Amino acid sequence: MSTPEPAPAAATESSPVQKMTLPTLTAMVIGGMVGAGVFSLPARFGVATGILGSLIAWAIAGTGMLMLAFVFQNLALRKPQLDSGVFIYAKAGFGDYAGFNSAIGFWASTVAGNAFYWVFITATLGAFFDSFGDGDTVVALALSTAGVWLFHVLIARGVRDAAVINRIVTIFKILPILVFIVVLLVNLDAGVFADNWTAYGYGDLGSLDEQVRNTMIITTFVFIGIEGASVYSRYAQKREDVGRATVMGFLSVLSIFSLVTLSSYAVLPQPEIADTRQPSMVGLFAHVVGDWGETFISIGVIVSVLGAYLAWTLMAAEVMYIPARNDDLPAFLGRENDSGTPITALVVTSIAVQSVLLLTLVVTDALNFLLDLATSLALLPYFLAAAYSLKLALTGESYEGEEPRIKRREGVVAGAATVYTLFLFDAAGLEFLLLSAVLLAPASLLYVKARSERGRRIFTPAEIGLFVVIVVAGVAGVVGLWTGRITL
Repeated sequence: MSTPEPAPAAATESSPVQKMTLPTLTAMVIGGMVGAGVFSLPARFGVATGILGSLIAWAIAGTGMLMLAFVFQNLALRKPQLDSGVFIYAKAGFGDYAGFNSAIGFWASTVAGNAFYWVFITATLGAFFDSFGDGDTVVALALSTAGVWLFHVLIARGVRDAAVINRIVTIFKILPILVFIVVLLVNLDAGVFADNWTAYGYGDLGSLDEQVRNTMIITTFVFIGIEGASVYSRYAQKREDVGRATVMGFLSVLSIFSLVTLSSYAVLPQPEIADTRQPSMVGLFAHVVGDWGETFISIGVIVSVLGAYLAWTLMAAEVMYIPARNDDLPAFLGRENDSGTPITALVVTSIAVQSVLLLTLVVTDALNFLLDLATSLALLPYFLAAAYSLKLALTGESYEGEEPRIKRREGVVAGAATVYTLFLFDAAGLEFLLLSAVLLAPASLLYVKARSERGRRIFTPAEIGLFVVIVVAGVAGVVGLWTGRITL
């Protein structure tokens, strides 16, 4: 029996929303992806691989994420009545509880990612002021706390205001990255570049397959945000702009990320790149141009990360607000303020980011832990969206009157995206999948409350099975933390 499709977001029945143009939607995609990750790429790749491995990694990640971008584009056209894509596609394809877990997983991913951003900013300041350390000191926490609530006030004034600011910030944060690429390529050392081709002369990095696998989490993290236009589909002036913005934004960002990585191998040997303090773009640029380069890129880091934080906070609030309007989260999370901002969802999001920031005082290597956690939590929403697109192609739903070749083509794309996301589950490792379940299991209480307050059946037989799997995995995660098999 097929699952009934959820109704379009009920937000259209509340206060009127302002519409976004194609450039604004594209900026939301780029702004969501170009954040802290790009500035950490050189060292993260340098630890794992040389030039050859990085080229293969970007080819795999680029192809896989492009397939996912096409999935969001196809779904926007095949199911134009479905808004807030990451959550709603999972719900339409696999039922209410699957949609709920997709929404909570994506929301939790943005919370971990936003906490990562503040740690990254304060770690950058740590290069100039010792009191900030690696972003995990009390002083760093105090500054991050002030930033969280300052942005909360800005976003509460209205989604459109924040989105326009994000488009402006996106332009300014791209400029230092482009300068970095050009300057390093102009100063290319042919000998260093040749030695870095495989980097085997510097030590054992493992087989080429191992090198590529060791880069998968970072390549996935830097592309989180690809769904930005789908999340904001209810604000689009034209529905077809959602898919266009997704593909245009992705291709632009892929070009930038791959060039940042390759240009880094042009000026320093692989071991020195690997040992560069994060954010590693700062150290590499300063190596080429002198001390002023440290300040130049550091300013770029702060502007870029603040812009990405804005975009991610908007997405987090949306993905909590829409399920509440569709009866999958408690009704109080669907409240808006006079500006049309999902205010309760925003408050919960800001409190959650604040809570995660408190953990950075006790977590070992907070930057890498939060990066890996944010990536692992995003995998379930991506997988379910790709699987739903594959389901449509296999069943023929929404392809009535279309030529068979179109259905086959889109089915191949969806299949490739599904396989790629499954591969990422393996690359993430069991530790972070269990930690994800630790968060998803207790969150199911929100689903139970939402169903109960509307007098709806809580679980179907299949959903009970899924619930049991999540709870068992969550218990295993807690036991792993208690026994020390899983460390934070």
